[in-house]
Amino acid sequence: FFSALGVQPRVGRVFTPDEEQLGHANEVILGNAFWHAHFGSNRNVVGRRLRFDEQVYTIIGIMPVNFRFPDWAQIWVPLGWTAKDRAIRDNHNYMVIVRLKSGTNITQAQADMNTISSRLAREYPNDDAGWGAVVVPLHQDLVGDVRPAFLVLLGAVGFVLLIACANVANLVLEKIIARRKEIAIRAALGAGQSRVLRQILSETALISVLGGILGLFLAHFGVILIVAFLAQRLPRAREIGLDGWVLAFTLVISVLTGIVAGLAPAWHLIKTDLNRALKGGLGRTDSDSSGNGTRRVLVVSEVALSLVLLTGAGLLIRTLWALRNANPGFDPHNVLTCTLRVSEIKYPQPDQRIRFFDQLLKRVRALPGVESAGAIDDLPLMGNSSNWPIAIEGRPAGALSEQPAVDTVMVSPGYFRTMRVPLLRGRVFNESDRPGTQPVIVISEAMAKRFWPNQDPLGRHLTSAFDPGASLEVVGVVGNVKDRGLARLSPIATMYMPIFQISDTVISLVIRTGVDPTSVISEVSGAIHQIDPDQPLQDVMPMEQILNVSLSQQRFSMMLIATFAGLALILAAIGIYGVIAYSVSQRTHEIGIRMALGAQRTDVLKLVVGNGMFLVLIGVSIGIVAALGLTRFLASMLYGIQPNDVITLVVVSLGLGGTGLLACYIPARRATEVDPMVALRHE
Repeated sequence: FFSALGVQPRVGRVFTPDEEQLGHANEVILGNAFWHAHFGSNRNVVGRRLRFDEQVYTIIGIMPVNFRFPDWAQIWVPLGWTAKDRAIRDNHNYMVIVRLKSGTNITQAQADMNTISSRLAREYPNDDAGWGAVVVPLHQDLVGDVRPAFLVLLGAVGFVLLIACANVANLVLEKIIARRKEIAIRAALGAGQSRVLRQILSETALISVLGGILGLFLAHFGVILIVAFLAQRLPRAREIGLDGWVLAFTLVISVLTGIVAGLAPAWHLIKTDLNRALKGGLGRTDSDSSGNGTRRVLVVSEVALSLVLLTGAGLLIRTLWALRNANPGFDPHNVLTCTLRVSEIKYPQPDQRIRFFDQLLKRVRALPGVESAGAIDDLPLMGNSSNWPIAIEGRPAGALSEQPAVDTVMVSPGYFRTMRVPLLRGRVFNESDRPGTQPVIVISEAMAKRFWPNQDPLGRHLTSAFDPGASLEVVGVVGNVKDRGLARLSPIATMYMPIFQISDTVISLVIRTGVDPTSVISEVSGAIHQIDPDQPLQDVMPMEQILNVSLSQQRFSMMLIATFAGLALILAAIGIYGVIAYSVSQRTHEIGIRMALGAQRTDVLKLVVGNGMFLVLIGVSIGIVAALGLTRFLASMLYGIQPNDVITLVVVSLGLGGTGLLACYIPARRATEVDPMVALRHE
C-alpha cells in the first residue's frame, strides 16, 4: 500500500509481508495528526504499545504531515485476511491501488484488467460475471469531482486579470499620450521603436510585478482562510499552500500581465505620427483626443467581462438560496446526532450488539428534553449509504452484476418519527421487528415508483445477494430523502432495513429535543457511559450543522466567484470613472464655450453622463451575449435555476448599469462646476 503510493514514514517503518498475516497483524502506523494530538509529537513512541479496539498494537511508524489517504484515515493496521475472507467471491467493496510499470499507460492497464476480469468471470460466474474492473488515475479519483468548479473559478480569475490589464492599459495610455512629445524627441535623437517599446513594457511589467508581490502577501492570509473553511470538504485541502511553484507562477503571470497591459499603449505609439508630435506644443489641447477609441474599447471590454462574472455569481447565489430552502425529506431542526462504533471484540455476537443498542435508545429517550430518538447506520446527506443489488420475486433475477442496485440503509424503530420522514402508506418498523421474525423493509417513494409503477408495493417480496436466504417483505413506503446531497434533482431508490434484524457495529443516533440540541450532549454521553463506560462518542453535532456542511462546496464556489465579481465591478467602475474624468479634462475648453453660449448645468451633465453610459450600455449588451454562451459551463453547479435565467441577467444588468451611472456622474458633476471664464483660458 505505502510503496504503491510512494510514501515512507517520517519515523519508523511500514508493514512487512509477515505482519499482514492473520495472528501477526498487531502493528499500527500513526497519522501525523493522531500522533500530534495523542502523543505530543514525541518521536520516541515507536515501539510503544497502543490499546485499540480491545486489542494491543505496537506502534512501528509515523506518517508524514501531508499524508492522509484515505482522507479520513488517522491510523493504519494490516488487513490480515483469513482463509474465509479470501474465499468470499461476491464482496466487491475493496479498491485496488497499483503503480504502473514504466512505459505502461492507462489503456494497457485497462486491457490487462479486462483479461483478469474475464478469467474470474469464467471461474466464478455466479459472483464475478459482468463486474469487470475500471482503471482510473488516482489523481482523477481524488479531485475529479471538484475539477469543473475549479476550472470555472480559474476562468473567473482570468476575467478579473483581464479587467485589471484593461485598467492598467488605460492609465498607461493616458500617460503615454501626455508624454508624446518627450517620446518623439527620444525618437528624433536616435531611439528606435524597439527601445521605446521596451521602456513602455518595462514600466507596465514593473507595476505588475509589484502588484504580484502584494498579491502574494494577501494570498498568504487567503489560503489560511480557504484551508480552514474547507479542510474537511475539499480533497487534499491541507496541502494547499504557497510554495516555489506558486511563486514562479505568480512571477510569470505578473510579467505577462505587464506585457499584455502595455500592448495597447505600445500599439497606439507605433501608429502615432512622431513628426506631428514634434510640431505640437506641450499643453493639454495638444495631446488631442488620440487614443480615445482604444480607451473606449477597453472600458466596454471591462463592463462586458464584469457582467459575465456578476451573472455567474448571481446564478450561484440563487443556487445556494434554493439549496438552503430545498426540502431534504426530513426536518433537521432540533436534532442532535452522534456516532458510535462498538467493538466487535467486546460485542462479538449480533444479539449482544442489538441488546446494547436497544438499552441505549431506551435510556436516551427517557432523558429530560428528549422528544424521540432513533438510530441509523449512515446519516443522511453524508452520501455513505450502501448499494445493494436486488431481485424482485416473480421476475427474472439475472446475474449479480445485472441486478438493479438500490441505496440500503439500516434504521431502528423511532427513526422515521424522529427525523419526521413522512409515512405514505403501510407502516414503519416497530419493536416486534427482531431476529427470528419475518424480514421486512420499508422503501422510499422513488423505489416504489421504479419497481412497482401504478401498483401497490405493500406485501411484495425481494431478495438480495448481500443477505442470501432472506425474502424481504415491503411493509411501508416513506417519502424520499436526499441522502446524497441537496443538489441532486432526481430522487434515489432507497431500501430501509430494521437495524435489529441485521446488526451493525456502527450506528448514528438521531435525537429530537424540545430545547437546544447541544444542551443535552452531556446527558446523552452520561446515558451511554452508564451502559458502557468505555464506549466513545464521535462527531457529536446538530443535524443542521451537517446540513450546512453539505453545502460547503457550493458556498465556497459562490463566495469565490462573488468575490471575483465584486473585484471586477470595482475595477470596471474605476475604469469608467478614469475614462470619463480624462475625457472631461480634455473637453474643459469645449465645456467652457458651451456654458458661455448658454448651456445649462443639466445640459453638461447629460452630455458627459450620456457619453459614459453609451459605453456602459454597449458593454452590458456584449456581456449579456457572452454570459448566455459562457454560463452554460456552470450548469453542473446550479440547482433549481437555468444558466440563462432572465431574472439574474436583468438584475445584474441593472446593478452594473447603476454602478456605471455613478462612475459617470462623479466626473460629470465636476464638469458642471467649471467656471466658463477659467475654462475659456484653459489650454
